[in-house]
Amino acid sequence: MTAANEAKAILERLGAGGAAWGGTLPTRSPVDGSSAGSVSETTDLDGVMARSVAAFHQWKRVPAPRRGELVRLLGEELRASKDDLARLVTLEAGKIVSEGLGEVQEMIDICDFAVGLSRQLYGLTLPSERPGHHMRETYQPLGPVLVISAFNFPVAVSAWNACLALVCGDPVIWKPSEKTPLTALATQAILDRALVRFGDAPEGLSQVVIGGREAGERLAADPRIPLVSATGSTRMGKAVAQTVAARLGRSLLELGGNNAMIVTPSADLDMAVRAIAFSAVGTCGQRCTSLRRLLVHESIADALIARLKTAYETLPIGDPRDSGTLVGPLIDVDARRAFETALQEAVAQGGEIVAGGQPLEGDGAYVRPAIVRMPAQTAVVEHETFAPILYVLTWSAFDEAVAMQNAVPQGLSSCVFTDSVREAEQFLSAWGSDCGIANVNIGPSGAEIGGAFGGEKDTGGGRESGSDAWKAYMRRQTQTVNFSRDLPLAQGVRFDV
Repeated sequence: MTAANEAKAILERLGAGGAAWGGTLPTRSPVDGSSAGSVSETTDLDGVMARSVAAFHQWKRVPAPRRGELVRLLGEELRASKDDLARLVTLEAGKIVSEGLGEVQEMIDICDFAVGLSRQLYGLTLPSERPGHHMRETYQPLGPVLVISAFNFPVAVSAWNACLALVCGDPVIWKPSEKTPLTALATQAILDRALVRFGDAPEGLSQVVIGGREAGERLAADPRIPLVSATGSTRMGKAVAQTVAARLGRSLLELGGNNAMIVTPSADLDMAVRAIAFSAVGTCGQRCTSLRRLLVHESIADALIARLKTAYETLPIGDPRDSGTLVGPLIDVDARRAFETALQEAVAQGGEIVAGGQPLEGDGAYVRPAIVRMPAQTAVVEHETFAPILYVLTWSAFDEAVAMQNAVPQGLSSCVFTDSVREAEQFLSAWGSDCGIANVNIGPSGAEIGGAFGGEKDTGGGRESGSDAWKAYMRRQTQTVNFSRDLPLAQGVRFDV
């Protein structure tokens, strides 16, 4: 059975196949290049918006713990459908089996987090300078939230946003990548089952919009959407930010990453090799947190590169459905073309390919992950290529390594491998890593949902998932109550009439 036909069968089994087909948006599995047909695009965007606004007026009146009950039911439905949805992620996005399962588990985990959060949407009480007054700060539901997601995490990132938005009192409009519409339709079908069990949720509380860039642009420009959460390229994020800012809306942006690992002479190289391999080639190098720059002390560079070359030569590359595969395909032939172009540019800029770099024969956009030793951090190194290319550079002083890491436009994830407390703490200090995520003796990829996820500079500055990221989905309100029979003014102002 082709990958696309298997995906179609799973979609039917999950209850999302009936209305999916017959449109103009083509589907294509990166596993073998097969297509299950074209899906129907959403045409009535005004209707989508009207339903979302109407849902907001009802949903914001529902107590937050009751809203959390819906997300709890979603978690149950996801557990029941985990294997099918994970398989669909593998078929449509090309992830290996364990990564597909891990992505759905991430959805389940954020459901659990959001259920607890529904009883912890806390504010503050503040002392008033006026007698007989008290002040407090509360967080109120914001309104319809637009979620624009990317192909590389076709379901998890939407769940980060949707679960928090729903418990915060906000309806969700989800515009998935046009490269992965089937996983979005399947997820909505799973949520629909939770909505039926919930019983009295308003129509239009969660809607999926299938379409290309134009649909996203039109929704992002709509003033009825107070928050747009967009995941994708820096180019896309800048366009969204300008559109939303022009109407004074809010943007939550998760954009490009050009993540580095600093390896010091004291590092545990066995552990570093394992971390490098997963971070650089997991998801075929198509994570925003993928390792792209390896900054190694000059005294250990040759030894580490030799060990990495051996590891790369034994990587199982192939059909992500096979149990032994560790590296699946790139998402499409355009991604493979970008991989080849970047390697050509790296060689032209003085780089030496020391491992991999070849496209593989057969259906699907498969490549052999590359290691490239570079003389300096050239233009191609500073650019994020969404593919399994690892650039290796050397340094002699730790300050030089940190400066090299920070000297790129992106600022998402970073890490250092060292057994020196001084180096670790310097890396985590205000003059250390300038990224939103900074790790010690852990690779840059594979964040947990409990922490706020996001980065700085061209990464967009947004924060999703854990910690207090929920505040982005609410509006802050300062309230003052006078329980006295007098009307004193602040700052001692007198205005007697």
